[in-house]
Amino acid sequence: MFSRAIFTRTPLRFTPTACSRRAYASAATDEPKRSNALVYSAIVGIAAGAGYYYYTTVSEDKAALGPPEITLKGDGEWVDLKLADIKSVTDNTKKFRFELPSENHVSGLKVASAVLAKYKAPTDEKPTVRPYTPVNDEDARGYLDLVVKRYDNGRLSKHLHSMAINQTLSFKGPIPKYEWTPNKHEHIALIAGGTGITPMYQLMRSIFRNPEDKTKVTLVFGNISEKDILLKEELENLENTYPQRFRALYLVDNAPLSSKRATQGRVTKELLKTVLPEPGSGNNKIFVCGPPGMYKAISGVKNSPSDQGEVEGILKELGYKKEEVYKF
Repeated sequence: MFSRAIFTRTPLRFTPTACSRRAYASAATDEPKRSNALVYSAIVGIAAGAGYYYYTTVSEDKAALGPPEITLKGDGEWVDLKLADIKSVTDNTKKFRFELPSENHVSGLKVASAVLAKYKAPTDEKPTVRPYTPVNDEDARGYLDLVVKRYDNGRLSKHLHSMAINQTLSFKGPIPKYEWTPNKHEHIALIAGGTGITPMYQLMRSIFRNPEDKTKVTLVFGNISEKDILLKEELENLENTYPQRFRALYLVDNAPLSSKRATQGRVTKELLKTVLPEPGSGNNKIFVCGPPGMYKAISGVKNSPSDQGEVEGILKELGYKKEEVYKF
């Protein structure tokens, strides 16, 4: 049974067996008491009002500053940005904040898009270039935030993790991915692994900070262990603020029995059949981002950055068509 894209208030704890019995339904199993319904409606109303207040207040503040200056103009030019701050996220992942040329500069990115970062060591014949998806708001002025995991064989990730404050790194972009407009889809499902959460978070953040966008979102997020779940606080805030529109399922290879936030297991055909919108059921979209093995198993790999390739793997077995799936 596939999800019908209506979100019920359920605990974060998730197991394939329980989910197969309690898939998303068009109505809650038990009719809540009237008093509880009124209280919950009030909470949802307050959350929506808070979102609207934030959106309009921030817009007014930015308007008072005047039009922003664009840092990355898509003209192919590399721009050196100074590293301003470093924060540890996990044992092997850090958040890097780079200063834009002035406090009135924005990155120039749109949803969904990425930047290219470049580094050339003195002994390298040619530079190493890698794409990264910033995790700050696209209209944030003065800075650019990246969350980067260190890989032993990752030349650029190792360099980033060795950088000191005030050192610079070269960037260019934006690199367009999936152009988003409010309410482009009724329901989107995001299947992410590891640092593949960053473009998903960019998309989610854009949806939920816009009071006019009513898109429902399901996130299936796989990691090695619970401590490897990136952007945990940000995701929890979205869940608590938009419980009727956002549902997150966390799967890890190793989960303690006492965990209330993640379940041990991997993304399977049975799991996805339970939580994803049914193929061909409406204006829905499935997004996938993660390591190569995840693409191969779930959606098939891209032929190139500009060629999505055919849908393969689990999503093909479930009946999804090429136009229903996007691979970041």
